[in-house]
Amino acid sequence: MLTMDDIIRDGHPSLREVAKEVQLPASDEDIEILASMLEYVKNSQNAEKVKKYGLRPGIGLAAPQINVLKRMIAIHLNDEKGETHSYALFNPKVASHSVEKAYLTSGEGCLSVDESIPGFVPRYARVTVKGFDIEGKEVKLRLKGLLSIVFQHEIDHLNGIMFYDHINKKDPFSVPENAIGIER
Repeated sequence: MLTMDDIIRDGHPSLREVAKEVQLPASDEDIEILASMLEYVKNSQNAEKVKKYGLRPGIGLAAPQINVLKRMIAIHLNDEKGETHSYALFNPKVASHSVEKAYLTSGEGCLSVDESIPGFVPRYARVTVKGFDIEGKEVKLRLKGLLSIVFQHEIDHLNGIMFYDHINKKDPFSVPENAIGIER
């Protein structure tokens, strides 16, 4: 089982590397890693398990964050409507996106970043993501709102990009042009 000790912190060189494609069909080892990533994210949202295992709550995790430089992400969250979404994907990529932008009004956080970094992170309001699920089946997801933002955050990790790289350094709370604010 993954714990907070498995998550590398900001400043670790792996967080700035571009992750490699996962060879498909995925190896048993890659399937096991991806499944454990999803298990961590789910467990981190369970108050009992957070206390028992000393987990920090999160809604997404990318393989580079556990020092595995492969294109794998796990996401588990309840969206604005209270619907639960759970994904574990190999080789996810943004296939298309809206012109309209979105940002979380509370800003973004990251399991690899211990301190709070204030500011708005401009993202695309809607994205279409393609990838492969844990069984190796191709998936195409049309996402909007919080789910779209979380996918973009995790896919950024696969490209060595941190959320704060997107924050306007001169004016962190300037509202991105043509953007909708999303409450979290």
